[in-house]
Amino acid sequence: MTTDWGLHFLGVGSSQAVDLGSASVVLERAGRPLLMVDCGTEALSAYLERYGDVPPALFITHAHLDHVGGMERLFGKLWFGEQRGATRLLVPAALVPILHSRIGDYPGVLAEGGVNFWEAFRFVPCRRGFWLEDLWFDVFPTRHHLHNTSFGLALRGSFVFTGDTRPIPEFLENWVGEGEWVAHDCGRFGNPSHTGLDDLEASYSDALRRQLLLYHYGSPDDAALFRRHGYAVATPGMDQPLQAPQPPRESLDY
Repeated sequence: MTTDWGLHFLGVGSSQAVDLGSASVVLERAGRPLLMVDCGTEALSAYLERYGDVPPALFITHAHLDHVGGMERLFGKLWFGEQRGATRLLVPAALVPILHSRIGDYPGVLAEGGVNFWEAFRFVPCRRGFWLEDLWFDVFPTRHHLHNTSFGLALRGSFVFTGDTRPIPEFLENWVGEGEWVAHDCGRFGNPSHTGLDDLEASYSDALRRQLLLYHYGSPDDAALFRRHGYAVATPGMDQPLQAPQPPRESLDY
């Protein structure tokens, strides 16, 4: 498939699988980074190594540290590198107080004072979705720990990124159907916060399972197991071509 669009996987690992990198992707347009999704410590290092500069935009799915642990370092690069406001930070509105308490509320961001953490970013809260350049991205709640603490992202006709989640057929079965790749959380075994291999067959149709691209797993052995079951699996540093996005349709009121 020849396309100007692609999804680059900076990392694909669970919180314990540091060797597989922090789970994070970058949407690329004609080889240019457009949007980074999540910013764990390893993810930010992988981003800077590949692109050589701070991300132009960053979406946060939830506030666990393997997804936001690189943000303090990103703050430093923006503030001291005289790039203040260069990164548009897109955060689901319900997540703002949680993210602030974990990342932004440290007393005295700088020892010399005079700065608030979020001043380094161009901070954009969102609910149903957001515009970035000429594209509309849908934002939807997922099932990870408590309600309204984790969110996924969808670009119609192109890709879905679930973030950490249990199966979410109530969204995916009704929203995905135009050839999008669905980057989906999956481990060998499910638990109250994450999807397991058996959960996929129990929750999703055959057609949808063919669109899944599994990530957030624990080891290369897990990836090999998923492939034996017929699933596509993302790997660190992988580039996945995407279909061109389609115009937005009327959003659901989640």
